[in-house]
Amino acid sequence: MSTSRSGGRDRDEEGRARNARPRDGLGRPLPYGSPGVERQPEGVVRTPAETVTEAQELLDAGRPFHAHEVFEDAWKSGPDSERALWRALAQVAVGLTHAARGNARGGARLLRRGADGLAAWHGEAPGGLDPAAVTRWARQLAAQVDDDATPVEAATYAPRLRGTA
Repeated sequence: MSTSRSGGRDRDEEGRARNARPRDGLGRPLPYGSPGVERQPEGVVRTPAETVTEAQELLDAGRPFHAHEVFEDAWKSGPDSERALWRALAQVAVGLTHAARGNARGGARLLRRGADGLAAWHGEAPGGLDPAAVTRWARQLAAQVDDDATPVEAATYAPRLRGTA
């Protein structure tokens, strides 16, 4: 995606507002011209297995904000029957992002909201996901963040999306 600055705002080729500022590993905007972490491309259609694999790699690398973008693509492009699941996963990824940034209250809230969404899933999950394992992880991390507002190390606390170590 290429962008241009128009009227003080970044715009894409269609003229839509798109923030082109570089970002750090937790998705925080950096000053223009700063080196940043490469952003995930938007609007990529992946299979469920590809989504889970790519998101797990990003989570393991301490980049939960970027994993959230992968889940958001699945949420927006996937079948209606899976949207709530992908949205819940995006919420837990953003919850981990906030917890790593030191926003304990927002992190815990999003982790619990995502856990509630995952707990509502019934049946076999796409892409080898283990919603029950991620639900347990999210609730445990939310409780920890509530008890200790110290920022967590995102890579250290990354969930196992397929429920294996």
